[in-house]
Amino acid sequence: MRTLLRRSRRAFFALIGSAALALGGAVALPGTAQAANILSNPGFESGLSPWSCTGNLGSAVSSPVHGGSKALAGAVSSSDNAQCSQTVSVQPNTTYNLSGWVRGSYVYLGVDGGASTWTTSPSAYSQLSVSFTTGASQTSATIYVHGWYAQGTYYADDISLDGPGGGGGGSDTQAPTAPTGLTSTGKTSSSVSLKWNASTDNVGVTAYDIYRGSSQVLSVSGTSATVSGLSPSTGYTFTVKARDAAGNTSAASNSVTVTTDAGSGGGTGFKQAAPYLYEGWGDPPNPSTVMSATGIKWFTMAFVLDSGGCTPAWDGSRPLTGGADQTAVNQIRAAGGDIVPSFGGWSGSKLGANCSSAGALAGALQKVIDAYGLKAIDMDIENSDEFENEAVQARILTALKTVKADNPGLRTIVTFGTSTTGPTYYGNRLIEQAQSLGANIDVFTIMPFDFGGGSDMYGNTVNAAEGLKAKLKSTFGWDDATAYAHIGISGMNGLSDQQENTTPAIWSQIRDWANSHHIARLAYWAVNRDRPCAGGGVVSNCSGIDQSNWQFTSITAGFTG
Repeated sequence: MRTLLRRSRRAFFALIGSAALALGGAVALPGTAQAANILSNPGFESGLSPWSCTGNLGSAVSSPVHGGSKALAGAVSSSDNAQCSQTVSVQPNTTYNLSGWVRGSYVYLGVDGGASTWTTSPSAYSQLSVSFTTGASQTSATIYVHGWYAQGTYYADDISLDGPGGGGGGSDTQAPTAPTGLTSTGKTSSSVSLKWNASTDNVGVTAYDIYRGSSQVLSVSGTSATVSGLSPSTGYTFTVKARDAAGNTSAASNSVTVTTDAGSGGGTGFKQAAPYLYEGWGDPPNPSTVMSATGIKWFTMAFVLDSGGCTPAWDGSRPLTGGADQTAVNQIRAAGGDIVPSFGGWSGSKLGANCSSAGALAGALQKVIDAYGLKAIDMDIENSDEFENEAVQARILTALKTVKADNPGLRTIVTFGTSTTGPTYYGNRLIEQAQSLGANIDVFTIMPFDFGGGSDMYGNTVNAAEGLKAKLKSTFGWDDATAYAHIGISGMNGLSDQQENTTPAIWSQIRDWANSHHIARLAYWAVNRDRPCAGGGVVSNCSGIDQSNWQFTSITAGFTG
């Protein structure tokens, strides 16, 4: 039986401890001969460029500094760690030494996908250093520094990456050629898709920056992108510039002007009330009985896992078709409803973690889409194997982008944990990767429970959703209405694993807030528990509190967005 604790969150200091353990256990690597620092603007003397900072939270300040006249200040918020990064050209199979001077509470220095180090609460500048070795075919590396959520502004200065630069040196001043052939490949009422021809550069292009008018709105590594968060029936002019690892930027491409389709607003137009129903646990009820009693139309069916070899199956063991799960789907559809399958969850063998590539994962998702003629799919991204693995996050997002392109009209949902004030580090990374990959996710659903939220489940749920809204706005450039229209909330009825109590009255408040802010999705875990058992504790087939049968489902059915 799947434990209710499938969605518990790692505490902040546990995360710090594991990071320290991982660093302490690293094998010492042989050093290389020292070379000139290959980072550009390492002391922030000329501002931020070519460093880029999440949420526009970085700035060059004149005090406090370690050396020179400027330093970086990262204005950490409760939902953004103010990560500032720079991508440089490197040589394969080469050891590099990264160091920097930092000041603040829990400041990290590291390389994307590799080693990192951190320091606690220094009142003055202290030096961090870490070594890493590039892969056999690696030609670029992204160096970053960031603080920690709600820990106050951090400062960084005189960051150095010693080792040979890509192309035999670190003093590249040649800009890439301008991209050519910019054209629109599609549009909706809220987005425009673009493609262009690749630029050339003496050491290689690392990114393309997309501009809407004079404002940069997106940065991607490939030669296509989708700009979202646009208004309907509105003309927009786009250009693209190429950028190399040294921060050299090309001239602008040709411009293209596109008018978005007519529509009701900048959202997805997708509204769904879909509580979780699980056929492998908790005395699963007859869905048609629940539908008749409550008026609910959609269910989120849990969980599709890997039965081996990147092969989808319900719970990793029940047949994809012909079993109890298909019987439930047939009953739901016969009663005029529909389902969205949820892939993943807290435990079990997950497709995202076990499929060898994004293409293989997309193929597994397609099998389920074809089996049930789906209109939407949900990726429930949890635990260290998926949520806390940035490479797996990218694999999942790329697969979702693929199946969305292959199945016109398919809606894609990602579901993940949250803090009481919004996404955590890994939630922010998920959102940032969705933007950089052009994944065009329809709904970002948070799970506001099992986060040590205390007694105010309504207030903490709203605060978490507002934190998600702020992150979506800063990442995608959306306005409030568009950001809300991409938000989902998936709560837990009655008692959570951490004894948080969401009563029917509180859930009604949450639903009413969701309606008034026109979010996209409302769900909860789970219909199996939507039965009374006051004093029953946290169990699989009832809520642990006093309620009527199917009361939370009835409340959820009143969600209209």
